[in-house]
Parts: sequence; C-alpha cells; structure tokens
Amino acid sequence: MFNKILIANRGEIAARIIRTCGKMGITAVAIYSEADADAPHVEMADESHLVGKPPVNESYMNVDKIMEIAKTSGAEAIHPGYGLLSENPDFARRCEEAGLTFIGPSPDVIAQMGSKIEARKTMKNAGVPLVPGISHALKDADEAVVVAEEIGYPVMLKASSGGGGIGMQVAYNNEEILKAFEGNQKRANDFFGDGSMYVEKFIENPRHIEIQILSDKYGNTVYLWERECSIQRRHQKVVEEAPSPFLDEETRKKMGEVAVKAADSIGYSNAGTIEFIVDEEKNFYFLEMNTRLQVEHPVTEEITGLDIVEQQIKIAAGETLPFKQPEIERNGHAIEVRIYAEDPKTFFPSPGQITKFEVPNESYVRHELAIHGQSKITPFYDPMIAKLIVKGNTREEAIDYMTRTLEEYKVEGIKTNVPMLQNVFAHSAFKEGDTTTNFVKQHLQIGVKS
Repeated sequence: MFNKILIANRGEIAARIIRTCGKMGITAVAIYSEADADAPHVEMADESHLVGKPPVNESYMNVDKIMEIAKTSGAEAIHPGYGLLSENPDFARRCEEAGLTFIGPSPDVIAQMGSKIEARKTMKNAGVPLVPGISHALKDADEAVVVAEEIGYPVMLKASSGGGGIGMQVAYNNEEILKAFEGNQKRANDFFGDGSMYVEKFIENPRHIEIQILSDKYGNTVYLWERECSIQRRHQKVVEEAPSPFLDEETRKKMGEVAVKAADSIGYSNAGTIEFIVDEEKNFYFLEMNTRLQVEHPVTEEITGLDIVEQQIKIAAGETLPFKQPEIERNGHAIEVRIYAEDPKTFFPSPGQITKFEVPNESYVRHELAIHGQSKITPFYDPMIAKLIVKGNTREEAIDYMTRTLEEYKVEGIKTNVPMLQNVFAHSAFKEGDTTTNFVKQHLQIGVKS
C-alpha cells in the first residue's frame, strides 16, 4: 500500500480524497493555487504545496510543477480526482515515466475512451448496443447533412473529444445542422483542441443512466448498480439518484452485465462509468465511458456501503477486488444535488464573498464541501461550491429529506441555484419519477425560448 499520495485537484473532490487517505493511514499531499490558499482541502491535507497563480493553466493544469511537487514531497502515487487532468493520457503517462502510480486506468485506455468516435468503434466491436450513427469524423458540413438524412432527423451533432455538453447540438433539419456544424467545430477546437465531429440519432425524451464499475488488475470486474442523472441543464447534470426510479430488475441486471462486458473489452482497471441513453421502452444505448471518478459517485457509495475512492487506491496498489458481484448490496435510496454559485435566473456564475453558510447537520445528510463559511468564490474555477447528498429508506423519504434540507440551506453573500433545485423536488413529475433529460425545459421552462 502507498504511504503518501498527491491529490492533483482542488475543491470538494480533493477534500473527499484526503478524507479517505486519512482513513487508510496514507499521508495526503495537497496542491493549491494562490486563489485557494485558504481552501478546505489545503487545511485538511497532511502537507500542502503552492502550485501556481490562480489561472488553471498556471496551477492545477501545470503538469511540470505538479511533477516537481510529487518528487520533492516523496509521493508514490497521484490521484487526479475528476475534471482537470483526470482523463489526460499524457499526464497519466508522465506519472508512469516518473515512477509514480497514476490512480486510474492506463494511458492507452484513457486515450481510447477519450475519443467518442474511437469509443463507438470499440464498443461496436464488443457487441455493446450503440445509438444509430457514424463512427468516423465528418469531413465537412455537407457530409453531416448526408449522414443526418440517412439516419433520420432529429440528430445530435457531437464533438469527438467533447464533454460537459460542449460541442453538442440537436438538429431537426438540414438548415439547423449546417448552422450548428461551424459553431460546434469552433467550440470543440477552442475547448479540446480537436474539432472532429460526428452524428448520432437523437433519442427523444430519454433517460441518462450510468453504471459504476470497478475492475482490478487481474480481470475481475463488478458493477455497483446504476445512477440516474437525467435532470440536466445544458447537458450538465444537476440532480443524480441511485437507484433509478425507471428501471426494472431485469433491465438493471442487463445494463450492469453490458457495462462489465464493455470494461473487459478494453482491459480496464480501476473505477469507471459506462453511460447509457435509455428510451421510453427501456432500450439502452452506449453513450460514453468516463475513465475516472464521477462527481456523483457518493450516491452509489450510500446505497452500497462501499468507499469507491478506497477501492481505487487499493486497485492501483495491486490488490484484488475483495468481493464478487452477488455480494454487492443495494440498500435504500440516495439523491445528490450540485450547489452552484450562480444566478438562479440567468445561471451565470455568481462570484463573491460568502458571508453566511449553514447546512443542517442531520444523520441523513452528507455534505461534500469546496468552501467554508468565509470563502471567497473566484471566477477562476467551476462554480460548483458543494454537493449535497441525502439517503432515505425509500425514494419518497429521500425526496422528503432533500426538500427539508434545501429549505434550511443558507448561503449568503452570493447567489446559488438552490431555488431551482427546490422547484425540481417540489414538482409532481419528479416525485412520480418522470425524470427525463427534458425535465428542466419541459417542467421548469428553463431554456425555453420565448
């Protein structure tokens, strides 16, 4: 087992990993930018090192400086968390070259799954069901029209290296796909350095359901049930729950087995997530694979009783999975919301000084924090300031707990998305389990053009 791990991340996920390191008796090394000098993860770590100035490219994406800190601190492994460098195959390779263990899959697997086009090809060869579409990069907008007409509108134009909803746009006719192509290609180039695009059939009114998997280095793979992440705004998740209120046991088992098959087909090792689009008839189609820890992993931990970060570290250290599929429990119902520092009307980021911060301290509440009571929210990073997780014996109880907790949640000095979240949980459609990806637009009228 490792004696010392460097966490190449910030905010709530860095704090969450540090907590597990402490439980395992592992020394945790934090990095921080000048803007994060007083952040919770810096205080929690056994040792902390300044990595650079506030801009992310000068700090948390500064690979040379991170490697230098890892070497001087005596770290044996690096945990990348999620976002930032977590799915960067070059960073994983740099870790290997420096004699450090990268807590995640191999660089080659990250690269293979990082391209959605390559991932489609791989999953097709493995017999995993795919959304109808192409598995090559479009030459130009004219080819996009030809392909779209062959598949049949509506279609989704997608960036091969995209994520977080960037480079994705629905088109209902030739005019719309021609208009979308140029803008999407530019955004993909700007954000990912890769403007390659492809087209898939757009599944109307779908669910977004993902399967958490764990794979050790000896060919043992299990699935930790599913998470439903359908409540989204601009293709970004805002509410996640486990288990899904939509799936029956047969479909749940089938999706889990397909996820294991997908992971095994690429020789996967560590924690990962296979994401699916599920239609109204419960047909499911591979969407993408995330080769890292997910933001929403706590809801899976709550219903299984497993610490996924602990399992990641043990797998990276060469240990065998200590359980088989039939031994993985599923108890109760967990729901997570992402608390953002943003204006609830415009959804623009809301930086500023927090003057008051209070959250109920109840047994059913789990709180993953990127801030403390006197934090200053800067414009340099993602505006998510916390994750709020509740667990109940039933979905109804979990909804009641979340409703109660959001009512008592106090953040002053900045604006947050809490009012929108309250509207989600108050809506009868959510309570009834009608949680498709159109929920926010259809039921809250957010994102609907007037």
